[in-house]
Amino acid sequence: MTQIALFGTSADPPSIAHREILRWLSRRFDRVAVWAADNPLKTHQTLLKHRSAMLRLTIEDLKQPDGTSKGVENIECYPQLSDPRTLNSVGKARQYWPDADLYLAIGADLVFQLPQWYRAAELLQQVGIVVVPRPGCPMELEDLDRLRKACPVEIADLKMPDVSSSSYRTTKDPQTITMRVAEYIDREHLYS
Repeated sequence: MTQIALFGTSADPPSIAHREILRWLSRRFDRVAVWAADNPLKTHQTLLKHRSAMLRLTIEDLKQPDGTSKGVENIECYPQLSDPRTLNSVGKARQYWPDADLYLAIGADLVFQLPQWYRAAELLQQVGIVVVPRPGCPMELEDLDRLRKACPVEIADLKMPDVSSSSYRTTKDPQTITMRVAEYIDREHLYS
């Protein structure tokens, strides 16, 4: 059966960590569906259209071969899956891929929070979970065990760079984002 990773992210802006998550997901899953979304638990500084555009640029970069790897072909941006409620995004994905196994990729910082999401029990009946480790965000075994009782859980074997979108917004360190995203931010006068 086809296995599809679903990766909805606020991408405010997408960082090099987002790029590494996407690269790892592309190696593990048959298809990776990505979208930028408004998170009801976060305050966003940029409009969704800008975050979606920057996410598309990140995906386009991954599709280009470089000196160390061939381009990734199984990642696509699906803005039509965007919804503040993950359950709704999964429902839309199920319409596209009715027979696929769907896996929701989340950061380790969300493991504790996920059971409190909108209709979480219903959500966890429809997907497996892929937990992406984050520097400085230890996962509690009891939180993982609670998730494992509801659905399949996989921990990504991925060493993440110690960067985040929020650190970029604070420091404006160009090393935390890709060159094309930096150019977009400059052109659109974002995060000033």
